[in-house]
Amino acid sequence: MSIARNVLDDGLGGLEHNFVTAKVEDLVNWARSRSSWAATFGLACCAIEMMGTGAAHYDLARFGMEVFRASPRQADIMIVAGRVSQKMAPVLRQVYDQMMEPKWVISMGVCASSGGMFNNYAIVQGVDQVVPVDVYAPGCPPTPETLIHAIETLHGLIESNEILKRRAATGAGAQFAIQHDHSASGVIEIGGRR
Repeated sequence: MSIARNVLDDGLGGLEHNFVTAKVEDLVNWARSRSSWAATFGLACCAIEMMGTGAAHYDLARFGMEVFRASPRQADIMIVAGRVSQKMAPVLRQVYDQMMEPKWVISMGVCASSGGMFNNYAIVQGVDQVVPVDVYAPGCPPTPETLIHAIETLHGLIESNEILKRRAATGAGAQFAIQHDHSASGVIEIGGRR
């Protein structure tokens, strides 16, 4: 009775927050979190675990991730699985730049997250130097359960809109400049933060 009285007194402003009066932003974030498509970037042994996660035993389809997309223009989540070499870093950034907005990144495995056991000049010491990482999935290699936990964590962040708020406050992207020397040497430099 009080809901009807509030509506009579205050109009639609008298309705309390419920499914009928939910904010459109909340509904959009809820839909985004349950209909994400992943662009795979499998580079090493972690990619095998990622493929296993998409198979019938673990069934990523129950999380709205029916298939992995081969085209970055059809994906909104990038799963970087494995070590990223210095030669592969510009390609990774190009694929990330081709993805539609809003987009998110999961770093899968210790090699993608921090370079792992490959502490040398040839391997990028953390994919966050090339693209902004939203969720880290630890392990060497992480199990499919770990990747599913990372995906669920990302879905929770998407639904709460925390990621977009953080990016708006700190600036877009990883803020790294990739410069290609067009001389005969063809050197590619990954610069520091601007």
